[in-house]
Amino acid sequence: MKQHSMDIATPSRTKEIIRKHGFSFKKSLGQNFLIDMNIMRRIVDAAELDEHTGALEIGPGIGALTEQLAKKASRVTAVEIDNRLIPILHEVMEPYPNVSVVHGDVLKVDLHALFQDRFQEVERVSVVANLPYYVTTPIMMKLLEERLPLKNIVVMIQKEVAERMAASPGGKEYGSLSVAVQYYCEPEIVCTVPHTVFIPQPNVESAVIRLKVREEPPVRVSDEALFFEVVQASFAQRRKTLWNNLKARYNQLTGTEALQEALEEAQIEPSRRGETLSLDEYARLSEAIGARMASNEA
Repeated sequence: MKQHSMDIATPSRTKEIIRKHGFSFKKSLGQNFLIDMNIMRRIVDAAELDEHTGALEIGPGIGALTEQLAKKASRVTAVEIDNRLIPILHEVMEPYPNVSVVHGDVLKVDLHALFQDRFQEVERVSVVANLPYYVTTPIMMKLLEERLPLKNIVVMIQKEVAERMAASPGGKEYGSLSVAVQYYCEPEIVCTVPHTVFIPQPNVESAVIRLKVREEPPVRVSDEALFFEVVQASFAQRRKTLWNNLKARYNQLTGTEALQEALEEAQIEPSRRGETLSLDEYARLSEAIGARMASNEA
């Protein structure tokens, strides 16, 4: 049992586990294992775990973060896509009876069923993950759109994606991802992470971001799907004005004065660009466009 007193998130212990199991990294799965305990602590602290909290971990790798979560949370469920890692996880997690490992692709897992099954006894759940860069956005959107009973989502992702999630209107980082994330959460960048603290080292900088999941969106919209559609349309071509982007998407409203009226009603200048609009302005705009579309169909 002695070896378990040594944290996994160190270069020597990580290399020892990899060697012992003859594990080789798959580039296609974006596997980069964290070997820095300071960053590990920042992630775990940001998740605000206690004996009433569950943690859902996505992509646990060899269990470095899983181990730290197990020490703080009431229950930990780790979903791992790579079947070669399952026996390793079972072995290293043996001292932690509150951890369960699920082999699966989180994008295909029925998360509501998983929550029913694994987190019945806990009051709240935080998602904690070192996410592979190539699937960051689809995983985040699934977590948010499924309206799971989450408290925090704390993820290590590519630094520039974290900056886009946390961006304010007006900057070049602000886009449809910023609006979507901020509709569901309050984002806060916890720390940036150099590539030297991973094995193997990725060729991009990372950041840890915490998303505090909102109980209610900050704006009221009667049609969420339309709200997100208007946001997507407004950013379709970043160099174009709002008017040109919306005209291309809602050409059924441009023959009449309807699109012009919608913008006037929302008090938004047609010459503005998508990245200058706040969530509140997008909400007003989507309501106004929705009303014109409804009267068009009537």
